[in-house]
Amino acid sequence: MNAPDDNTAAKGPRGWWASPPRPGMQRFINPWEYSHLRAFGVTRIFGGSVAAAAGVVCLAYGVHGWAAFFLVIGALNLGGGYWYLTVDRSAPART
Repeated sequence: MNAPDDNTAAKGPRGWWASPPRPGMQRFINPWEYSHLRAFGVTRIFGGSVAAAAGVVCLAYGVHGWAAFFLVIGALNLGGGYWYLTVDRSAPART
């Protein structure tokens, strides 16, 4: 009746977020994104480039508010993509 619980799956949102175990700042990365870091890193860099290009176009037309918005979004996405790719490269090889 009272068999031991052999289910080792993470329980609840906190357990789901903690798997797989990650050090330090890498805990901020969504677990699903963490398991596909290279794809999400490349996607963020591509999106950041598109946003930066939109910012440059807005600058050319003199719309400085929108230009600042798109340039900030582009810079954040480029930085995030670079971070994802750096974390992916520094991960130990899978066996």
